Amino acid sequence: MTTFLVEQGIFFKPTGAMTQEKEGVVSVQADESYCIRSVKSIPDLSIEVVFTSGGISKLERYKALGVLEVWFWEDGSLKLYHLQDGSYEPIDRSQLPGLNDLDLDLLKRCILMAETDAGEAIRAFRREI
Repeated sequence: MTTFLVEQGIFFKPTGAMTQEKEGVVSVQADESYCIRSVKSIPDLSIEVVFTSGGISKLERYKALGVLEVWFWEDGSLKLYHLQDGSYEPIDRSQLPGLNDLDLDLLKRCILMAETDAGEAIRAFRREI
């Protein structure tokens, strides 16, 4: 994700695995998260890597925070959800500014490649974007 944002010249602030919360209401911790185009208290994008628990059951917490998109990576599959009219809808492409051009098939291939060679995965991603 970071490579794509850098190569496309899109301003972003990675907020990592920070706990996102509305005090006394809800909190959730993504594996990765990003503010796109400007720094905000709640990121635009949160990415969850699902190993044993979590998954779309976390969407209600993200909705309470107002995170615009939540992506779930699970078993080689990437599922995207966009907050629209108060609920998350599954989407095929990101609706965030600049990210709608991201080739998700390429991203998935490179994520899988990175499991054995992260450097080659980044080089392959750069060559193809």
